[in-house]
Amino acid sequence: MGTIQKGILGGFSGKVGTVIGGTWKGIDYMRSKSNRRNFTPSLKQLEQQMKFALMMRFLQPMSALLEVSFKDYAIKQTGINGAFAYNFANAIAGAYPIFSINYPTVLISRGNLPNVLAPNITMGAGSILTFSWTDNSGVGGASSKDLAILVAYCPAMQQSIYAGGELRGDLTGDLNLATFTGQLVETYIGFMSEDQRSVASSIYTGSITVS
Repeated sequence: MGTIQKGILGGFSGKVGTVIGGTWKGIDYMRSKSNRRNFTPSLKQLEQQMKFALMMRFLQPMSALLEVSFKDYAIKQTGINGAFAYNFANAIAGAYPIFSINYPTVLISRGNLPNVLAPNITMGAGSILTFSWTDNSGVGGASSKDLAILVAYCPAMQQSIYAGGELRGDLTGDLNLATFTGQLVETYIGFMSEDQRSVASSIYTGSITVS
C-alpha cells in the first residue's frame, strides 16, 4: 500500500493500484507497475547475446590496456567500449550456436600512427617470447622513441599478458609467458607515441606454443 506524504497533490511512496511512486534525488516520480510476462528471445537475440559474451570474455583481461590503446576511437565512450564496438563488428567468426574469435582480424590498439615493419615472434628459453621488427622512424610521424605494446592472449586460460616500454628504435622486446607454459597464445604488436597521444593500429603477429 502506498503512503501519501504531502496531501492529495503531493508525491507518494509505494504502490497504489497499478501505479508505483517514489522519490529520487528529492524529485517525486510515478511509474506504472510492470506487467509480468514470459519472454522467449528470438534467434537473432540469442545470437547477439552469445557474441556479446564471447567478445567481453576476450577483451576483459586487456581492459586497462584498451582504455589507452583505443582512446582515439573512444568518443563519448570508454576505451574498452571502443574496442568492443570494433572487434564485435569485425572479429567474430562462425554461426549460431558456434562462434569464435577471429584472432587475425582483432585489433588491440587502433589509430593513425604508423606501426613497425616486418614484425616477428620467436619463442626462447624460459618461456620468453621475443618480438622483433624493422624500425621505420621518420615515416608518417613514426619516431624511434615510440613505445611498443606487446600482447599475448591464451585462449585456453582466457587470460592475457601485455607489456610496453620498449622503443621503436630498440628493434626488439620480450614478454615472459611462464604462466602460459605449454599453451597456445595469440600475439599482437602495437605502438604509441612517447606522449601517448598517438596510437598505431595493432598487427597480428601469429600464434605460438609457449615452451
